Amino acid sequence: MDNPEIIYLDVCVLCRPFDDQSYLRIRMETEAVNLILSNVKNGKYVLAVSKVHLAEINSIPNIYERIQLKTILDKFGMPTNVNILETRERAEHLVKKGFGMADAAHIGFAEKSMASFFITCDDRLLKKCLNNKISIQCTNPVIFCEKEKLK
Repeated sequence: MDNPEIIYLDVCVLCRPFDDQSYLRIRMETEAVNLILSNVKNGKYVLAVSKVHLAEINSIPNIYERIQLKTILDKFGMPTNVNILETRERAEHLVKKGFGMADAAHIGFAEKSMASFFITCDDRLLKKCLNNKISIQCTNPVIFCEKEKLK
């Protein structure tokens, strides 16, 4: 692939395979996450990774989950190369609009890393994104896979 699209997955998406799979929605989102990651591995997409990912993942109490997530990011992620001051200003602006601090930071990094998509499993966050001027497409993993016709 010549110019793979940059995508940004928040930590709730990355953690989806570790959630209780007895719920249909969670199983569907887990399959979508696995499909997205397989397309990252084959070069169709570039997975943007920020300091926010690392901070959130370091706070996960389950060591197995923490190691698995760090391995995925280390092996397949691309560290974001953004202007930290601009990213912080954007995140602060989003916090003033009612976004949580971590969510605002993720969105700031996603926007500034020139990602085409910000992907989350958090319905409330998606709704906030749709109601505010987020400069990139915000979606959940299942809809992303449908839009992109991933197989």
